Amino acid sequence: MKVLNRLLERIQTQSVCLVTVESTQGSVPRESGAWMAVCADMDEPLGTIGGGHLELQAMQEARERLADHLAGRPARASVLRQALGPSLGQCCGGVVHLRFECVTAADAPRLRERLAPRLHPVALFGGGHVGHALSRVLAPLPFALHWIDSRDGVFPAQVDADTLCEHSDPVQAAVPTLAPQSMVLIMSFSHAEDLDIVAACLTRQRAQGDLRFIGLIGSRTKWATFRHRLQARGFSDAELAQVTCPIGLPGITGKEPEVIAVAVAAQLLQRLG
Repeated sequence: MKVLNRLLERIQTQSVCLVTVESTQGSVPRESGAWMAVCADMDEPLGTIGGGHLELQAMQEARERLADHLAGRPARASVLRQALGPSLGQCCGGVVHLRFECVTAADAPRLRERLAPRLHPVALFGGGHVGHALSRVLAPLPFALHWIDSRDGVFPAQVDADTLCEHSDPVQAAVPTLAPQSMVLIMSFSHAEDLDIVAACLTRQRAQGDLRFIGLIGSRTKWATFRHRLQARGFSDAELAQVTCPIGLPGITGKEPEVIAVAVAAQLLQRLG
């Protein structure tokens, strides 16, 4: 969204050439729908279609088309085929079809609708060190973050535009209002709060089954204790199997907040596949 917002701001004052991956065949650096915007007064594009010679040639083509547009010359064919072989200095072996279009302020509404990325909801319970690190890691990724804590003053003064901060006391009261298909991460300052949040998530799953992931920070020992207490609250083994604890990709062993944040973000990205 940050790159899209920069594009929408830019076209308010000047024409821009938008380059979009229209379609692909075989092995290619980016998927259909990937885009970059080339501006006359910027050396680097906004966004990327994969880098390398493909992107360099596309930028040159975009600048030439932008010059034609500004001079009122006839437009060229809107879609070009690029084979990613020796002639392009790339050995991916696939084929990319690129669409070129010069856009202005009048195109802003349709571009906002067309280019806005699909954001997947993540509910993060806990504003501690790992929570702060995770919010920074998730910001450029395709997630809309709903960040929740029972304490006042734990959120940073400025957060990403796609982050919603909520004070909830008791903290588990926020669970029923989470967006459907939310991926829930539980890492509050208190094990008692963590337990109540997990229980609220499982209760929602029992009624609606619409949470995509429930992850709890902690050790296997912590989860063994939680399992016993949740069983005492009436949750079955099948329901408890919906909780992932510990969280983060296996094999990443560092315990620094930033390392944990990267491991957890990677695990969420895996779940999107």
